[in-house]
Amino acid sequence: MTKTTLVEEILKKQSYLCVGLDSDIEKLPKGFPKTAQGVIEFNKAIIDATAEHCVSYKVNTAFYESLGVKGWQAMEETLAHIPSTHFTIADAKRGDIGNTSAQYAKTFFEVLPFDAITVAPYMGKDSIEPFLAYANKCTIVLGLTSNEGSQNFEQQKLATGQFLYESVLEQVATWGSTDQIMFVVGATKAKEFESIRKIIPAHFILVPGVGAQGGSLEEVTKYGKNKEVGLLINASRAIIFASSENDFAEKAAQVAKQYAQEMKSLLS
Repeated sequence: MTKTTLVEEILKKQSYLCVGLDSDIEKLPKGFPKTAQGVIEFNKAIIDATAEHCVSYKVNTAFYESLGVKGWQAMEETLAHIPSTHFTIADAKRGDIGNTSAQYAKTFFEVLPFDAITVAPYMGKDSIEPFLAYANKCTIVLGLTSNEGSQNFEQQKLATGQFLYESVLEQVATWGSTDQIMFVVGATKAKEFESIRKIIPAHFILVPGVGAQGGSLEEVTKYGKNKEVGLLINASRAIIFASSENDFAEKAAQVAKQYAQEMKSLLS
């Protein structure tokens, strides 16, 4: 799926919800084995229950890679079950020297045909370029993250007066088109969206941190929305683990619907 198609789906559904499949086997509801197969069956049920309310799914690869070969198979089966109408993200946070990044790009754009991948920018342009070589894919670059440690580097002031993350946004935005590059900005930094939009007015922003981490959907939308909406709000635990009982899928659908309804009202 391209960015153009994503925008069409957002406007049609009036939802910009991304469901995060952070499927921790230790948190699977009752009745599911704590195995890769359990993850597959859980994910399929979650996808079937929430697809009408969201436009995207984000697969956090750490929860699959930790299961070894069977975890990779679970990721592959999960991806195959996601409808083609939904934008798929590999939340892998890769980024390395050029020839290594080229292999990561091949892994997540060809072997596992995701629409997008999250990458870390701190090794510079040559570590990002192999992902941008795929013209029909999106590279989602870490900008301002919601974790406490973002203060260590991202929020350090440079001699220019900019924060480091602002310099990253400004530079990376010149490396490709708005169809190819998106950014990650955490929902807990909602008030920074106003200044961030001055740097990247037309780019899509993937926003984690709404829900379990306490970010405000209303504030993120107020400060971060652009003419194409330009936001993908990710909610993971708040949706997929809304219940640990047999009604887990029903509860997941209810929470996803609540998000979607609030998004519709914020867009009207």
